[in-house]
Amino acid sequence: MNKQSILIVEDDNDLRDAYTMILESEGYTVYSAEHGQAALNHITASGDPALIFLDLRMPVMDGIAFLKEFKPTDHPDTEIVVFSNYDAKNEIDAAYELGAKRYVLKARAAPKELIRIVKTVLA
Repeated sequence: MNKQSILIVEDDNDLRDAYTMILESEGYTVYSAEHGQAALNHITASGDPALIFLDLRMPVMDGIAFLKEFKPTDHPDTEIVVFSNYDAKNEIDAAYELGAKRYVLKARAAPKELIRIVKTVLA
């Protein structure tokens, strides 16, 4: 994948579509998956994105299970930003231990903030 590709792993269709629209309007190539297993399948087929926005709580495969399978240390060119509507310290700590670079509370990820986060992480 190109250096500006982003994979959004989010089970909420409306949020996934909104994030995709915002990021595509800024020129990023955006892919999406509704859960961790779909994200792993996409990565296997298409290669590593530059950035993964990863929800923590999803059906089928949650964010922590995804990180355990994906192993961010094996994918040094992919940055992972975990985002959730829950301030779950144990899950957030586990995500950092598994290689996530940043945590964002979804409620604070307004369009301008989302774009700023992407630009900062990909810089």
